Amino acid sequence: MHGDSQVSMSSAERGMTDDQAAGLRRMVTPRPVQVIAVTSGKGGVGKTNVSVNLAMALARMGRKVLLMDADLGLGNVDVQLGLSPKYNLSHVIDGSRSLEEVIVEGPLGVYVIPAASGVKKMAELTPGENAGLIHAFGHLSLAIDTMIVDTAAGIAESVVSFARAAREVVVVVCDEPASITDAYAMIKVLSREYGVQRFHVIANMTHHPQEGRKLYGKLLAVTDRFLDVTLGFLGAVPYDEYLRKAIQRQQPVVVAYGGSRSAQAFSEMATRVAKWPRPRTVEGHLEFFMERLVQYASTREPVT
Repeated sequence: MHGDSQVSMSSAERGMTDDQAAGLRRMVTPRPVQVIAVTSGKGGVGKTNVSVNLAMALARMGRKVLLMDADLGLGNVDVQLGLSPKYNLSHVIDGSRSLEEVIVEGPLGVYVIPAASGVKKMAELTPGENAGLIHAFGHLSLAIDTMIVDTAAGIAESVVSFARAAREVVVVVCDEPASITDAYAMIKVLSREYGVQRFHVIANMTHHPQEGRKLYGKLLAVTDRFLDVTLGFLGAVPYDEYLRKAIQRQQPVVVAYGGSRSAQAFSEMATRVAKWPRPRTVEGHLEFFMERLVQYASTREPVT
């Protein structure tokens, strides 16, 4: 009898311990994060402004958003938000600061990782620096579900690496021949050389409702003819005087002038983004994203 009760008690204790361990794992295991890279191919099309306001619109819908300024040379997300960060991503790379010490909180609770302006490119990081970066993102304790990566303009190595590692790629275009040409070049490189097949298009600074669809149609006609990709239309941002005023005030238009046409456009796009399938496996974790990023950055050939 005594032996049986001991066995019974230890089994119950083991079951309780297992339950506690499972609960603890659920607490410390990060939730999958939807990583969205915003790129353009060409500079001067308002890509960073799109990244900032899309992040704000998603936050307003209840998403927990982390906005990463991935322009390693000329980052300006902090400027657009009127922030004055003391540290940036370079301090994480050199190990002097943790990722959470670098992150600053912007409007609507959006977390911001300031760019490491002027530091070495991702492809030039040492194995130790790469490992430290992966570790930093893998142990981030912030409860986020969406990360928007504002890449640099062009098709440089770091830009392509960020876009490849992300789950979704958003391409910003405007009504200029060079913008369409460079956006197509970006899509071509990512699809033909690296197997990225799904892209979303945002037409920026449009002057009438049909212009955005027309821009998307121009790009779609070329990609349908020459590339094996899926191109979706995420929406258009109208040219809006309130958007210009918001930039001057160093505020997102979604926050400063929520009733404006441009703010409403960002809200509509955020509603569409919220319907995209969310990652459900380890592939959605930030650590996995960073592993892919540093792997791609260290193995790919320079884009010319």
